Amino acid sequence: MQIKIKRLHANDLPLPQYMTKGSSGLDLYAAIEAPLTIGVGKFTLIPTGIAIAIPVGYEAQIRPRSGLAIKYGITVLNTPGTIDADYRGEIKVIVINLGSDEYILNRGERIAQMVFTKIEQANLIIVDDLDDTNRGAGGFGHTGI
Repeated sequence: MQIKIKRLHANDLPLPQYMTKGSSGLDLYAAIEAPLTIGVGKFTLIPTGIAIAIPVGYEAQIRPRSGLAIKYGITVLNTPGTIDADYRGEIKVIVINLGSDEYILNRGERIAQMVFTKIEQANLIIVDDLDDTNRGAGGFGHTGI
């Protein structure tokens, strides 16, 4: 799969990249102008300085970086965030600080990862009844802890 990418600003920052040969996600970089303090329990929208063109039948998911999550409690608020195939605006990441200390985010810091996945659009059919299953309508802890 080929993805077209356009720099919108922040030409000095690396393009998203896989950090290892086996990585599933491309790391995204914070295209902020100056260091940004994220208070405990606060969230903010972080620009990446790029836009992409995703082929129809695919989406990009924006996911947290595990290192930021375990070390500082920094994560992506709407995980996973979805970038639709027809979106052409700047990719931005909603970052939240769930840690116990303020976090200073610096320009060029890797803030999230982007994973491409194949999707299908569903054709919804109105019916009077659904097929029975063993589970039925059970949910929210129905199968135990």
